[in-house]
Amino acid sequence: MKKIPLWIQIAAALILGLIAGEVNKTFGTEAKILGDAFIHMIKMTIVPLIFPLIVLGISQIKSNKTLGRLSLKAIIYFEIVTTLIIVMSLFLANIAHLGIGANLTGGNTDALNGIVGNKIDFREFLLHIIPSNIFVAFSEQNLLAIVYFGIFFGIAMRSLKEKAKPVENVLESLSKIMFKVLDYVIKFSPLGVFGSIAYSVATYGFEKLSMLLDLILITYLGLAIILLVIFPIIAKIYKIRYFELLNEIKDLLLIAFTTRSSESVFAPLTARLERYGAKNSVVSFVLPLGYSFNLDGGMVYMAPAIIFLANAYNIDLSVGDQIYIVLLLVLLTKGVAAVPSGAIVILTSVSVILDFPLEGIALLMAVDFIMDMARTATNVVGNALATVAMAKSEGMFEESKRRISAKQTNKEVLDV
Repeated sequence: MKKIPLWIQIAAALILGLIAGEVNKTFGTEAKILGDAFIHMIKMTIVPLIFPLIVLGISQIKSNKTLGRLSLKAIIYFEIVTTLIIVMSLFLANIAHLGIGANLTGGNTDALNGIVGNKIDFREFLLHIIPSNIFVAFSEQNLLAIVYFGIFFGIAMRSLKEKAKPVENVLESLSKIMFKVLDYVIKFSPLGVFGSIAYSVATYGFEKLSMLLDLILITYLGLAIILLVIFPIIAKIYKIRYFELLNEIKDLLLIAFTTRSSESVFAPLTARLERYGAKNSVVSFVLPLGYSFNLDGGMVYMAPAIIFLANAYNIDLSVGDQIYIVLLLVLLTKGVAAVPSGAIVILTSVSVILDFPLEGIALLMAVDFIMDMARTATNVVGNALATVAMAKSEGMFEESKRRISAKQTNKEVLDV
């Protein structure tokens, strides 16, 4: 009997979760434990897998000059792409006249408790990157801090050469063990997807869809433009087979979509991109940076949400105001990964600056899960593409691996 491919299992779990959450609200709410358990299982693999990969990757980069160049390239790439996406989504929001005539009364601002006063502090964000205690950074799964420490650890290990060989051997063995653990964990993803979807449908439902339908549609249109226009153009520039790359990670996209957590696929995405051909020295460095600085899917939502709120409250935003909003988002979104409820914190911060009523944001939260699923999956695609692009630009991509990986993936599809 042929084994059912994982992505088919996940798709089936998604459909069953939708049905279960709609038919039985109590059961759907209780099914949350399945989604939470899966995400916990994924999280337990992140640090013991990512740290050795970062150290080994850095130790294998030939020079500090190469490391510096890769860092600069990645940051410039992230800034250009995210700014382009913000401007594009702002344009879509304006031509669609989002929010005009919308009634935003009824939003429960109690949902914003603990968020309104949670401001983004760039000083704290920068210090958050430099761990005062690396074991605390490990326990908190602070990826940027782990990358920062891993860079120094890897450079030191490289400088010691043969003296550090025993440590290198231990880290290589640890990474292989964790990849095998990850294989076991991923087998539980259909159960996690079922639980997450059943809970979302049972808890949030679709009652307020009609009121915010235009915002949802514009967000999805913007995401479609990114996935079908902007990303393919970037892939063409870097000579990447874009749709082949999507095929390589399609099951991970379904997991991210349904769990609404890009973190849930961080570790398997690392392994998948290496299998696809990107060298681990690039993957283990660029991918964690992307998770903090390259939130392509999230950028599509921010500007339209602000325009929606402004129009709903009859607040006129001039061209100058909208340029100011773009600059605010470019700056504020760089700290989003270090702040709980990051997207809502950013919207709240901008709304306070522009003097918008917070009731509107509370109402947006009621249907945010519908947009968040697609935003999360787009974030994963964006970071996968960015990592492969950086690998290509540095000559750290193995075409032979890509061809083997593509054949394996195609065989899985044909075996369905």
